[in-house]
Amino acid sequence: MGKSISEVGVEELVGAGLTTEEAHEFQRVLKEAVSGAKESDPREVWRQLVARRVLKPRHPHGLHQLVYHSVYAHWDASTNGPPPYWFPSLYQSKHTNLGRLMEKYGSKLLGTSYKDPITSFSLFQKFSVQHPEAYWSIVLKELSVSFRGAPNCILDATDKSKHGGTWFPGLVLNIAECCLLPRSHPRKEDSSLAVVWRDEGCDDSDINRMTLKEFREQVMLVANALDAIFLKGDAIAIDMPMTVNAVIIYVAIVLAGCVVVSIADSFAAKEIATRLRVSKAKGIFTQDFILRGGRKFPLYSRVVEAAPLKAIVLPVIGNEVGIQLREQDLSWKVFLSSADRHPRSNNYTPIYQPAEAVTNILFSSGTTGEPKAIPWTQLSPIRCAADSWAHIDVQVGDVYCYPTNLGWVLGPIFLYSCFLNGATLALYHGSPLGHSFGKFVQDAGVTVLGTVPSLVKTWKSTECMKGLDWTRIKSFASTGEASNVDDDLWLSSRAYYNPIIECCGGTELASCYLLGSPLQPQVFGAFSTASMTTGLVILDEHGIPYLDDQACVGEVGLFPIYMGASDRLLNADHEKVYFKGMPMYKGMQLRRHGDIIKRTVGGFLIVQGRADDTMNLGGIKTSSIEIERVCDRADESILETAAISVTPVNGGPEQLVIFVVLKKGFNTEPDKLKSIFSRVIQSNLNPLFKVNSVKIVPEFPRTASNKLLRRVLRDQIKMSVRSRI
Repeated sequence: MGKSISEVGVEELVGAGLTTEEAHEFQRVLKEAVSGAKESDPREVWRQLVARRVLKPRHPHGLHQLVYHSVYAHWDASTNGPPPYWFPSLYQSKHTNLGRLMEKYGSKLLGTSYKDPITSFSLFQKFSVQHPEAYWSIVLKELSVSFRGAPNCILDATDKSKHGGTWFPGLVLNIAECCLLPRSHPRKEDSSLAVVWRDEGCDDSDINRMTLKEFREQVMLVANALDAIFLKGDAIAIDMPMTVNAVIIYVAIVLAGCVVVSIADSFAAKEIATRLRVSKAKGIFTQDFILRGGRKFPLYSRVVEAAPLKAIVLPVIGNEVGIQLREQDLSWKVFLSSADRHPRSNNYTPIYQPAEAVTNILFSSGTTGEPKAIPWTQLSPIRCAADSWAHIDVQVGDVYCYPTNLGWVLGPIFLYSCFLNGATLALYHGSPLGHSFGKFVQDAGVTVLGTVPSLVKTWKSTECMKGLDWTRIKSFASTGEASNVDDDLWLSSRAYYNPIIECCGGTELASCYLLGSPLQPQVFGAFSTASMTTGLVILDEHGIPYLDDQACVGEVGLFPIYMGASDRLLNADHEKVYFKGMPMYKGMQLRRHGDIIKRTVGGFLIVQGRADDTMNLGGIKTSSIEIERVCDRADESILETAAISVTPVNGGPEQLVIFVVLKKGFNTEPDKLKSIFSRVIQSNLNPLFKVNSVKIVPEFPRTASNKLLRRVLRDQIKMSVRSRI
């Protein structure tokens, strides 16, 4: 156990990266702040340090680590739960989207139980699960959603074959049109900024800006050009980076009553071909090349190899494509010229359709077998925008940046979260790994920054964001994989410890089922709540739910009533994938999601991997992620670890193997790491767990969406065992 905050001396502060002079001054400020905390409760001490901005973004990370860990040196997580780093204030809470709504409707909906947005948050979340119609009738008015034909009701649960009921029957709209129209609530005007962007290599240029009016005209121009080539209902793929043109194309396809097929620009020809075949796509938008770090990588040639479909090809630089096209393909310039023949090329009458009309075919990451083809309806965008509104607190005037791609669920979620909430979409045309991306975040005045944990790890380890000002960021969002506590500490400290809203969901849910909330204290690397209207239970190994407030570990079961979730798959049996074999709970059949969740003391939630990533060590079930959390911090040479278990060829208990990627410049022996890992696992997790072997590798196999493929590592071990035999 380390020193407590009052015991930290000048020597430790110098060791953390300060000069002797700075250390003396810092110690004085620190003592003053600590004595200002009314109680000796470490939460109060940390709250006071953050409120006084004692720790600055420019301070070395070692200092942030020292202070945070010293404040919580004697904190007992087993009785208190994980230590919080961010606390909502009553004043702030009433100015969040959800807090404002609770102040307006709380007493009416919850009666005398309602106190204020912070005290009553959990009560209100439970209310939204029990009365989703009441919640959605209010929240729909808060989003930029307008109907052509009003729904008969909000939820029709009479058809028992539909586990999730029928949402908004009779509703007719075009969700793309909702993204384009000025509105008084949320306040969107023609002059509002719709998109800002910068190209890689233009660090010192002004930020490019496009108003809502300019954006709408561009979308309508593309929609008119689409009409010259495609028919209503056609599936049209997008396989290119998430540039301003890609976003215009996406919205135009939906406006024209066609269906977007989402394909990530990192895929090989074989993966592209699978997605085009399953979706029955009639055409594809792509680029001649991808530009990264000044280098050109082929993209069009991969599309050509994948299928003989008509391709519309955008140039990565300038106005002319830098490659010879096939006879059936069109350059972007020629494609747009077909709209110029239209008398009102920047005007377009949207195609209005029922709520359940498909707008986008997305694919699961395909970690096992053929990727599942998941159709998004017009309700899916409403779900993802509402979750961003309630949990990430995306407001009118926010500048939201999330480095992602339209081939992943995060691309459409990000797009709709901006346009349906009146925020500005911020795009960087290039790699998010370096200083240039960070400078764009600074120069564009980004107020909400989305990340994935492996990105944050890179930023921290390379120190590429040094000297940049990210203090306009009011909150971060993080998804894609389990967060590392120390990386989160680094990230939050860039913006004076503003909260990181952890998000966990799925393509088939159109959103997140676990999130953080600006109305609750936040801890590093964990979720504080189920999302609004989401009901869930944690099941033991016999499929029996634990009590709602019990600390436990088990597989999650979702309540089936979930607005925006899928009710069909194009290439698999939806019923079998999500419902078959799941237990009944209070008369409902639970929906499968496949995550193993740990609920801590204090009610925080940590995802411990997929149900198929659990292992049985010495008769005790544990998850890969839990072991990796401990091992990642075990030695300074470690960049990341992956834990897998293998059953010996002759049977017997599962054996734990840990793969390691070392930081640049380190050369540690596997045997040394094996003893270090054994020690930390036994002291932090279970004294009975033994590390069988350690393998050092240059990098981990991952899906294109950066999910770790433990299955591939497991197969490697099995192959090496067989070859030795």
